[in-house]
Amino acid sequence: MKRLRTAEPVGASSARESWEKTKASRAKLAPTLVGAILLALVSPAWAVTVTSCDRQVSVAQPPQRAVSHDVNMTAMLLALGLEERMVGYTGISGWKTLDASMREQLAGLPELAARYPSLENLLGAGTDFVFAGWNYGMRIGGEVTPASLARFGIPVYELSESCAHVLPGRVASLEDVYDDLRNLGRIFAVEPRADALVQGMQRRVAAVQARLGEQPTRPRVFVYDSGEDLPFSAGRQGMPQPLIEAAGGRNVMDGVAGSWIKVGWESVVEQDPEVILIVDYGERTAAQKRDFLLQHPALQGVTAIREKRFVVLSYLAVTPSLDNAQAIETLAAALHPEAFAQ
Repeated sequence: MKRLRTAEPVGASSARESWEKTKASRAKLAPTLVGAILLALVSPAWAVTVTSCDRQVSVAQPPQRAVSHDVNMTAMLLALGLEERMVGYTGISGWKTLDASMREQLAGLPELAARYPSLENLLGAGTDFVFAGWNYGMRIGGEVTPASLARFGIPVYELSESCAHVLPGRVASLEDVYDDLRNLGRIFAVEPRADALVQGMQRRVAAVQARLGEQPTRPRVFVYDSGEDLPFSAGRQGMPQPLIEAAGGRNVMDGVAGSWIKVGWESVVEQDPEVILIVDYGERTAAQKRDFLLQHPALQGVTAIREKRFVVLSYLAVTPSLDNAQAIETLAAALHPEAFAQ
C-alpha cells in the first residue's frame, strides 16, 4: 500500500530550507566557538615586557631554549630552576673553574663557547633567549649584541650592573641583582621563586646591617682582581662598590667612574688600603696573588701589606649574583670582627 504524501502548506518548503541552512550554519559554528573558548582557557595570551638598560624587552612566551653567559648569570638561571629550559651556556671554561655543585647541575648541558659566543654559536643551538651583559659576553660594536640578535627574533636581557658601559654615570647597587632576578622571574614565568630568592638575599643583608649598627670607621678596601704591570680593580660602577659599602667599608677606588678598571700602583699606595680583597679566579691562585702583592716593592708601606690583611672572595661572589649576600657577610666579618665576635 502506497503511503500518500501529504501536501505541504504554501511557504513550508522555503521555511524548512531556511531552518536547515541555519542548523547547518550553527553546526559549523559550534566547534569554532568551542575551540576558541578552549584555546583561550588553555593557552591564554601571554606576553611580558621588562626594562633592560635603556631598552624595553618584550617576550611573547616563556623561553624554552635559553643561553646564559658567564658563571654568575648561569648560576642565576640555575637558582631559578631553569636548567630544563636552557640549551647551553657560554664564557666559563675559558677563564674560570666550576665548583662541584655547579658542574653537577650543568651536566649534559653544552658550553657553546669557552669565551665569547658568536652568532653562529647561538643560532646553531636554536637559541630563543640570551642573558648576557656588556663586557660579559657582549661588546659595544661586537658581533653579538641585542641589536644583532633582534634580527633573528632573539630577545636579550642585559645584566643590570653592566649597563654602566652604555649608560655613563650609572652606579651599581644591590637593587641591580634584585631587579635582574625579578625580571627573569617574569620572563620565565617563575615569579614566586624569584621573589623568594630576592627576599632571602635581603634578609641576609639586613642581618649584617643589624650586626654592624653605626660603625665609627669604614676601613679602606682595595679590590685586586689581577694584573702585574697595572692592577685590575673595581671603580664605583662595579658590583664590589655596593658590597664593600654594605659590609661597612670604603672602596679606595670609588673616585673612579668605571666598572672593572685598570689603575696605577701609585694610586693604590696613595690610597693606603687597610684591607685588600683578592678575587679568586683565573690562572693564578689566590695564594699566588697574595704572595705577589706581599713582595711588590712599591707596596711595602701600604697598611694592608704590612698587617697582611686580606680577604679572598670568588669571582661569583663579587660579580652580580646570589652569592653577593655571602660576600657581604664574609667581608663585614673581616672589616669589623668585633661586631661579629661570638
